Amino acid sequence: MLFKRLLRDERVPRRVKVAVALLLPYLLMPFDLVPDFIPVAGQLDDAILVAAVLAYAARSTGRELIEELWPGSERGLRVVLALVPRV
Repeated sequence: MLFKRLLRDERVPRRVKVAVALLLPYLLMPFDLVPDFIPVAGQLDDAILVAAVLAYAARSTGRELIEELWPGSERGLRVVLALVPRV
């Protein structure tokens, strides 16, 4: 839901939208760079890519916009923002 909102929001720079748009098909592909049957590493590659794109989006748009567009709980937001270093 957050990625969908980032893609639709006009305050989000185009380069962030491109990063999000490239991530979504990768997550939906039936195959990965690291196959899911490999314990831990199989799921970790997806998580790392999601965290990297979220961090990039937050650095580029500001943490405030991520907070505004966040659809989940306050606790979930804190977890997501913990991935983003303060600048």
